[in-house]
Amino acid sequence: MKTLLFIAAFLMSGLTVSAAETKIMIRAKARDAKFIGSSLGGAHIIVRNKVNQQILAEGNTTGSTGNTDLIMKGAKTRGTSITDPQTAGFLVSLDINEPTFVSIEVVSPFNNKQAQATVTTELWLIPGKHILGDGIILEIPGFIIDILKPRTHQYISLNSIKGKPFPFQANIVMMCGCVIDKNGVWNSDEIEVKGILKKDGQYIKDVTLSLVSTNLFEGSDLLNTPGNYELTVYAYHEKSGNTGVDKVNYVVYE
Repeated sequence: MKTLLFIAAFLMSGLTVSAAETKIMIRAKARDAKFIGSSLGGAHIIVRNKVNQQILAEGNTTGSTGNTDLIMKGAKTRGTSITDPQTAGFLVSLDINEPTFVSIEVVSPFNNKQAQATVTTELWLIPGKHILGDGIILEIPGFIIDILKPRTHQYISLNSIKGKPFPFQANIVMMCGCVIDKNGVWNSDEIEVKGILKKDGQYIKDVTLSLVSTNLFEGSDLLNTPGNYELTVYAYHEKSGNTGVDKVNYVVYE
């Protein structure tokens, strides 16, 4: 009997495959820009087993936005890396004993809810076969827009603004936090920025916002009647297809 049990155990051990460490570097890159890292709070990464949706790894990208010359200016050919050791990413280490089909979800920018986009991809992971270097790069489209003036639900006396331009102001950056400036790598002259102004739910007009300093766009209009106002600011870059929006409501009272 002992001999039979030993033989059975031996045969069973031959069918058991030990788990192998498998490393994957995952990165989030802003469309037409650089990588999303620590300076912006990172991109949130979730790796799931596609079959049962079990979360295998979760965390944020950390590191720098990367080398501007390497990413934006250098000639790119097949096999050319666009990252360096400091470039932001999320390194996943999994112990798997068979090929595993996974989904990778990136939510970014994690700390700017109004600008968040979710991008996913799927792939097979093979035990012991690492995916490092540039790794898996997911592209995040858009702009991050924060309206600074007027403030959310700000109450403004009509007497204080009547007859003079009322300022609109927004801060706009790439999805990696990269700066927008006149004649810069991300040229403000190529980006259309406008405010859509409504009063009591009715469209009034579009207001053009222009760059006044790095990332900062301003415009103005005359507000001569009281009411509930809504300002929607959008940015649009035709070459890349990047878009972004922020919205604020405020009140002008007599």
